[in-house]
Amino acid sequence: MQKLRVIDHPILKRDLTILRKADTPYGLFRETIRAVSSVLAYEVFRTLELKEVEIDTPLERTLGHEIAEDVIVVPILRAGLGMIDGFVEFLPEARIGHLGMYRDEETHEPVDYYANIPSGIETAKVIVVDPMLATGGSASGAINHLKALGATDVTLVTLVSAPEGIALVHADHPEVAIVTAVVDRELDSNAYIRPGLGDAGDRIYGTS
Repeated sequence: MQKLRVIDHPILKRDLTILRKADTPYGLFRETIRAVSSVLAYEVFRTLELKEVEIDTPLERTLGHEIAEDVIVVPILRAGLGMIDGFVEFLPEARIGHLGMYRDEETHEPVDYYANIPSGIETAKVIVVDPMLATGGSASGAINHLKALGATDVTLVTLVSAPEGIALVHADHPEVAIVTAVVDRELDSNAYIRPGLGDAGDRIYGTS
């Protein structure tokens, strides 16, 4: 997989416009996050390995395919939870881990507060999901955590990414592929993505 994939799709462009609008209601924002995540998941899952299996159709025996890889999806709490439904829609057997990280508003550095990761991460395809890749600190910290547990196949999936965050993740983890819907212009002095879509967590959960 390319180390940076920007998924160019008319549905994504339409839905990102909904997400960017300041007056989009919480319910619609939440549903649109799920829809965008589904499109991204569909693209990420293109690289899954398959195995052949014999099956019986109503008429004869033939060969079919099943997913050969164990997949673990790890949302970075709390905003990453909004992306989970879009991934399990296509792969309900995927296991879900959780990493709680927040950004210190003064230092802009990530702070860990919770982790619960399924066993077997050493041989699984691990997909880290978070709507925003801003400074890259939280994403890089999450990947560090997963690598310390033995993860060797990690993909980061985001909705909106800043060049600064992409650069940091690739500097810290050059082997990790980033899949995103759009790369925005820059970070502002408060480390918010411009033009961005605001605080994704607040807008998903109505806490702004």
